[in-house]
Amino acid sequence: MNAREKGQERGGTAFVIHVEPKSHHERSPRDAEARLAEAMGLTAAIGLEVAETRIAPLARPTPATLIGSGKVAEIARDAGVLKPELIVVNAQLSPVQQRNLEKAWTAKVLDRTALILEIFGERAQTREGRLQVELAHLTYQRSRLVRSWTHLERQRGGFGFLGGPGETQIEADRRLIGERIVKIKRELEGVKRTRALGRQARQRVPFPVVALVGYTNAGKSTLFNRLTKAKVLAKDLLFATLDPTMRGLKLPNGAKVILSDTVGFIADLPTELVAAFRATLEEVLAADVILHVRDAAHDESEAQKVDVLKVLTELGVPEDRTMIEVLNKIDLLPAEVRAGLLAGNDRGKRAVAVSAITGEGLNTLLARLEAEISHDNIAVSLSLDASDGAGLAWIYRHAEVVKRQERSGRIALSLRISPQNAARFQDRFPKKIKLSQSNIA
Repeated sequence: MNAREKGQERGGTAFVIHVEPKSHHERSPRDAEARLAEAMGLTAAIGLEVAETRIAPLARPTPATLIGSGKVAEIARDAGVLKPELIVVNAQLSPVQQRNLEKAWTAKVLDRTALILEIFGERAQTREGRLQVELAHLTYQRSRLVRSWTHLERQRGGFGFLGGPGETQIEADRRLIGERIVKIKRELEGVKRTRALGRQARQRVPFPVVALVGYTNAGKSTLFNRLTKAKVLAKDLLFATLDPTMRGLKLPNGAKVILSDTVGFIADLPTELVAAFRATLEEVLAADVILHVRDAAHDESEAQKVDVLKVLTELGVPEDRTMIEVLNKIDLLPAEVRAGLLAGNDRGKRAVAVSAITGEGLNTLLARLEAEISHDNIAVSLSLDASDGAGLAWIYRHAEVVKRQERSGRIALSLRISPQNAARFQDRFPKKIKLSQSNIA
């Protein structure tokens, strides 16, 4: 279904306006047309047809409406003809600015934060995801409670001379929102504790965690599905994935990792969303390796990279955390550019070029990931009775089997194990294990 069909299904059209600061210090490093295109993509993501677009240069913010009165009047004239159900302003609006623009344009106005919240509200599937979106939405809405509508001035309770004037509707709304926020935060603390217990359980059977991060629509879920044979929603949509998914992944030489797909990032990600999704994004903080998936075919790929790294810094990801840059969607590039990037794979360049669609470069990515995961591993030699099936199964669950030889009722194994696992192996096989001296010096 294309954007027009979606718009017709919902019965909605939209007028999208990108506000572009003229000041050198405030201007985004991105191209204004690209920012407008992204805002159009966000609008289409909630099933609205984009009927008209406009770039509004901004020399100096106007307190009442953000953009100047001339541009407000111009858009009002055009909106009067088009009669869009929604006008999207790709900027952050104060409650007063939003209210004034709605009056001037006689249409519902959403700023960038509200639009992203709307998308998240439609996409969240799990109870956790819905709680996180609701928390972000309520936090945003609480700042929008201004004395603008008649019902906000009504009085509740009491008769004046007996019980006092009571609380105004706006105070009651604030109180109810505050109480709901407290309740959701309490429930999300439970989610946080559950995730922490899950991480503790994984540490007892310690498989490294690899987190996929990247700009929204960079192809993370497609890559996740290709590597793990999972069926996570993967569409050419902004924020197609909201709810985190984890799957086991076996690397070429037998090492096992847990791969985690996460919510996509975006420029100017609302602070309410960063705070609300912190419980989910803690999986990124706990990851042993981060795969930064980039859309190599996107004109704004470098600017998107800066945005992702900024969010990771805000989350508190240490600078020394192992990160592999994955240049995805090379199948969309010209043949000579694609060939050059794949040649870089062979030369061992830091970034790995791949196509999650065709599978090109994935073997190199897995080999690079395994090298990062196993570079501190300890070499182990172990001999078992061939009849010790339980011991052999335990080894395959907890180690990378490099070599196996069977002779005279015995099985000789060459293994690689993580330093964290060395003590557990010695406890499990106290008289049978031999650690390579070259690895434990």
